[in-house]
Amino acid sequence: MTNRFLSLLGLAQRAGKLAGGEDKVLQAIQKGKAHLVIVASDASPNTAKKFTDKCTYYKIQLCREYDRVTLGQATGRTERVVIAVTDKGFADAMMSSVKPK
Repeated sequence: MTNRFLSLLGLAQRAGKLAGGEDKVLQAIQKGKAHLVIVASDASPNTAKKFTDKCTYYKIQLCREYDRVTLGQATGRTERVVIAVTDKGFADAMMSSVKPK
């Protein structure tokens, strides 16, 4: 895994600084614990809209660069559709490694 974003995602997973799954991510967003939300690029339109709207409302950074299999591999799971990064340092480092479009 040569991508810095995915490497940091794996480190955050091992450090216990991620919330995974729709319910846990929604809770992290609503409690103000999420600093970055990652939604898989191949997530369903409803899921993508739900988290895009939540992130816009709560002013949280959103990343939609990677598919569910890539996110799963980075975190040691089979697949991941939605992930929240609960540590500001990891979130900032991840977003600085993503190239702006």
